[in-house]
Order: sequence, then C-alpha cells, then structure tokens
Amino acid sequence: MKKPTLKAPKLKAPKLKAPDLSGVAGGSRTGQSLLAGVAVLGLVFGVAELRSPATTAADTGSRTTAQVERTALVCPPPMQGVTGSTSLTLFSPEGGTGSTGTGLIANASAENVIAAQNPAQPAADPAASAAPSGAAPSGQPSGAPSEQPSGAPAAGQGAAPVVDALISLAKPGVPVTGPANNSDTAPGTFAAATGNLAPGFTATQVTTSENGGTSLSGADCVPSGTSFWFAGASTGPNRVDYVTLVNADTLPAVVDLKMYGEKGLIDNELATGIAVAPGQSQTLLLSSLTKGPVDDLALHVVTRSGRIGAGVHAIDTGKGTDWLEPSADPAPSVTVPGIPDDVVTAHLVVATDSADDADLKVQLSGKNGWFTPAGKESIHVKAGMTAVLDFQFDAQTREGASAIRLTPTNPDHPTPVVAGLRVDRENKGKTEATWLSGGSPVGARASVADNRAGQTKLLLTAVDADAKVKVTSSAGANGGTPGSKDVDVPVGTTVTVEGIDPAGANGPYALTVQTVSGGPVLAARQLSAVTKDAPTFTTQQFRDDRATVEVPRVAADPGVVLGTR
Repeated sequence: MKKPTLKAPKLKAPKLKAPDLSGVAGGSRTGQSLLAGVAVLGLVFGVAELRSPATTAADTGSRTTAQVERTALVCPPPMQGVTGSTSLTLFSPEGGTGSTGTGLIANASAENVIAAQNPAQPAADPAASAAPSGAAPSGQPSGAPSEQPSGAPAAGQGAAPVVDALISLAKPGVPVTGPANNSDTAPGTFAAATGNLAPGFTATQVTTSENGGTSLSGADCVPSGTSFWFAGASTGPNRVDYVTLVNADTLPAVVDLKMYGEKGLIDNELATGIAVAPGQSQTLLLSSLTKGPVDDLALHVVTRSGRIGAGVHAIDTGKGTDWLEPSADPAPSVTVPGIPDDVVTAHLVVATDSADDADLKVQLSGKNGWFTPAGKESIHVKAGMTAVLDFQFDAQTREGASAIRLTPTNPDHPTPVVAGLRVDRENKGKTEATWLSGGSPVGARASVADNRAGQTKLLLTAVDADAKVKVTSSAGANGGTPGSKDVDVPVGTTVTVEGIDPAGANGPYALTVQTVSGGPVLAARQLSAVTKDAPTFTTQQFRDDRATVEVPRVAADPGVVLGTR
C-alpha cells in the first residue's frame, strides 16, 4: 500500500512596511536603511522593549516579593446562644502602599459572596460621556479614584451588586468594631480588604455568653482553605461541641470530617460528603457523628472540592466555653504557646494520622529556658490515634506564663503530629477554660484586632534562639495614642509584655508583633474579664499575616523571539 504524500502548508511571512524616512534631515541612504532596520525590529519586539522593567533581575527564574492586593477571611457563626452578644473588629496595619483600598465584613450569604467577587464600579459621569476613550473627566487626572464612595452601585444597566456590609474599614492603623447579628442563629461572616488595606488585614470575633456558663469566646477569622486540624474536641459527658463550616466562595464545597480518638479513626458515613453551597454555613453537632462518647478527639476538616472556613466550638457545661484554635499543620515538632500564669490545670491532646507511632519529649518554657516537667517527660502516640497528658499547677510549680514544646525523642524517627491544650483558670471556686493549639511563628509581622485596655496580656515565646520583637499598639477604635516597644525574648522562655495599652485608649485596639532579630517567636494574646466571679478569658495566637507574596521576576529576552534558545 502506497503511503500518502503529506505536503507541508506554505506559510507566508508577514509583510512589514518600512517607514518613510525621506523627511529625515541630513539622512544618507545608508543611514536611512539603518533607521528602517531599527524600526522593523521595534515592530517585532513590541513596545514593552522600549520601557525599562519595573524591577531588574540578575537572571531569569529568580523571585522577588510583592504586596498582596486582596485579603479575604472567614469568621464562624457566633454560637452566642439566646442571651449572648458578639463584636466583630477589623484592622489593617499602616505601611500598605498602592491605591486607597476598602475593607468590610458581611454576613456570608449567597448574594454577598457574589457581590464581593464582582465589586461595584463608581457611576459614570454623564459630562464625560463624550470624552475620548481613556480620557479622564475634566479636572481629574487619569487613573485618579472617583469621589463616589467605594461600593456604590453603578448607574444604568449591568451595575454590579453591592455587598451589604456590617462594618466598613476606611483607613489603616485604626480598628473599627461593631456587633454581629443579634441572634442565636446568626450566620457566619466573611471579611475582605483591597488596595493599601489588604496587607496584614485581620478580623477578630469575641462573644460574651451564658451558654454553658458565663464565658468569653474568641476567634480570629481565617483564610478559606482545604484542610484544618483541631485537637481537643470531645463528645464526652458535659461536653457539647459543634463543627462549623462556612463557604465564602462562589463555588460549592464538599467536605469530609475525619475524627481520630484513642482507638483510631472513627468511621461514620454522616461525616463524609458534606455539601456546603456558596454563601452558606453548616453547623454540625459532633456527638451525632461519633457513634458514642469519645473524650479526646482530633478532627481533620478536609475538602474534596471547593474551599471553606472551619471552626470547632466547645461547651463544657458549667466550666467554660470557647473556640478551639486550628492547629498548625502536622509536623515532627510542635509548640503550644499562651499558657496563662495563673493556670490550675491543663489537658494535652496529641494526634497523628501517620502510619508510624510518635514518641515525643515534653518540655515547658520556664524562667531559665526549656525544662522537663517531673513525671511528664514524654508522651507516646500510636499511629492514627490520640494520646493525652494532664498537668496540675499551683503556686510552687508555676513559673509564670508558659508554653509546651513537643520534639521527637529520636531525631532520626520524626513523625508529624498535631496538638491542642485545654487550660483552666479558677476564681472563688468558679472555673473558665480556653483551648490552645500548636502554633507557628509570627514571621515578619502578625496582628490581633480586638484588645481591650486593662484586660489584655501578650505572651511571647522564643523557641530555638534568643529573639527581639517590636510590639505596636494602635489607637483605640474611638480614640487613643498608638505606642510601640522592643521586647527581648530569651530562648526557651515566655515573656509577658506589660504596659501595652495605648494611652487614652477608647474602644478596642489592635496589637501588632514584628520579628526584629533572632530566632522564631510564637505569640498569643489573652483577653480576660471577671464576670459573676467567673474568670472569663479567651486566647488567640498571632499568625504571620502574609502581607507579601513571592512572584517570579521576568527579564527581557530577545532570544525568545529570535528562537536562539
């Protein structure tokens, strides 16, 4: 059989018309030919080659940093009960550059989520309708922002929807605060910031409630994600724990809840394939998913598709209520910061989903560095299970505020783990609990938005080396004078920072921690109040605000056009 003959198609080179240079004064025929060649090369390489790049690179493939242009966070439903109340506080530190941005927090509804992804544009100026395309209205420079408030509806057809904001943030450096929906069925919320408000933007939610006993519950709003770990949940006696799922994206999410107990993974079909529509929330009673009481649980919230914000709310009837903080991702070494200086008991839950057991050395931070508590030298965690360790503290055994560090007993056999710690304070026979988690360093900078004069403590722990950090307190939401101070943190110690309230603080203020030098530092803020003799408190960690991202550098390379590479 004769093979068919394949003819390559004929490709015609584009005709490039040389510019007429006859009018160039003094130009010889040779000179005009050279200029024509340069002009043709300009047409080939494009206008971009005529401008210097914004940044130069020593070589292609290197990376640089750029400021984030948009930050989005998700806050859980308040879980405030019938009589509780919840405040929401937004903050963005100073230092962001670029266009004047917007910041807001809104209920997570389908309409608001869609509107947040399609921000409204300012109304068109009829007087400028006859201006040439790209021209600015008279008296306004090209590219200048409109005087119309951001988020205002556009005139005419096709106007983008507008987010129905609960609170709006107008400028960096000063927090704003306001109430969440006053209802026992209040939905989750989401917060978003753009422009110069995006770098370091944060939101904090604080609830006072009688649900399960007088309590103070707090949560930092988190970016949507696909994986969240919580250690220390329970469906045991007197515990009522809920897992909350909030979808603040425009795509649906499908979620699995993987629960680990002292006997391993808990199998329940009701905990898999949970659908969360865009702009919707799901609140699930954990005891309905475990087929019987389980005292110490580690929960892994993981999505099959889409992204969500996840939270776990714990009620220990008569003893305390709070949110479990999400733990840092599984790692061979874990540090849990934020143990109060007046703690009476602590309950450590450690889990691994690895196929290997974990053997861990236990240390506490003390006045002179890390030390091993007597009788609590180590903990063994079986593969795919949880293990617990209890601590009792009194005036003789306490060394002030502290942190717990877990490291492999055999560095050659590291097994990733997650950890959570319940801590209890007591006053006149009444107790209050909060739940801490394995943390991550503050990195370059981190902030917590809701702090209150006379009720705030900042706890700093240096993990591997001496460190120095800068602590800045903003003005209050309704007034006050910002302040800052440098703090030295010796390795293996937890330093309680005093005198951090801004002078004349009126309303909640924000705290920002920046690493100046030395090793990694973990930080936690303790917010306290004595209500009806109960020592109510809540603790939130400072987590790197990721104000910048790495982006690849691009260098001009004519070889790409000429095919020399």
